[in-house]
Amino acid sequence: MYEYIAMLAYVVVLFLTLRDIRIYKRTRIDSYRKGAIKGIFSSALVMLGIVFSFHNPNLGLLIVLIALFFNQKGPRERVFKDAKAIDRLLGKTDV
Repeated sequence: MYEYIAMLAYVVVLFLTLRDIRIYKRTRIDSYRKGAIKGIFSSALVMLGIVFSFHNPNLGLLIVLIALFFNQKGPRERVFKDAKAIDRLLGKTDV
């Protein structure tokens, strides 16, 4: 069960990283590039947590939690003005 929680966290981190990459390619705003780089490092750390969760679930989920805290992006520029929720989710920008 713990492995599935760690795998779900990995999917979420990868999804948000790909969204940041897509927004950066469209707008060339530097904060989204930094967010994508943090997401790549966080996804590697989550993958390490998945491996550890097969042997020691508590340690594995602790590593995943640390990776999720590391993945916090911080303040961003506004790129969505009149976008719907699904457009924001997929990374479509108004800029």
